[in-house]
Amino acid sequence: MKEVIAVIRRDKLPATKGALAALGLPSVSIQSVEGRGKQRGAVGCGIENMDRDLDACTAMHVKLTPTPSAYALEHTLPKVALFVPKRLLTMVVPDDLVGAVVKAIVKANRTGQPGDGKVFVAPIEDARRIRTGEAAGEAIA
Repeated sequence: MKEVIAVIRRDKLPATKGALAALGLPSVSIQSVEGRGKQRGAVGCGIENMDRDLDACTAMHVKLTPTPSAYALEHTLPKVALFVPKRLLTMVVPDDLVGAVVKAIVKANRTGQPGDGKVFVAPIEDARRIRTGEAAGEAIA
């Protein structure tokens, strides 16, 4: 068994859930998270609904607008932390489905722009269904 963890754009959640359901894996835990990568929280061109192509922003001489996190807006911080809202998906899948799951997540989320997200795969030693006591593969089915 493996744990697949994906950090994706918020607007890609419906497509991702559909891709996972098509594989027969409707079970997924979803959390709203905030974070940042190489862009340090800068998204878009500062104009609502504009393409997120950084080269286009640079060519148009438009400064990237950082997005302060909700926490930073609600609390006094010495330096404003800039984070982008994302969705964190977590699921445990059998070893033989890991490749298909990762491929489906990547396909559903790839835009070719910075901020598409990341997928991580980690080993799981054991699983137990609390209600029935089922172990390992039976517990994740």
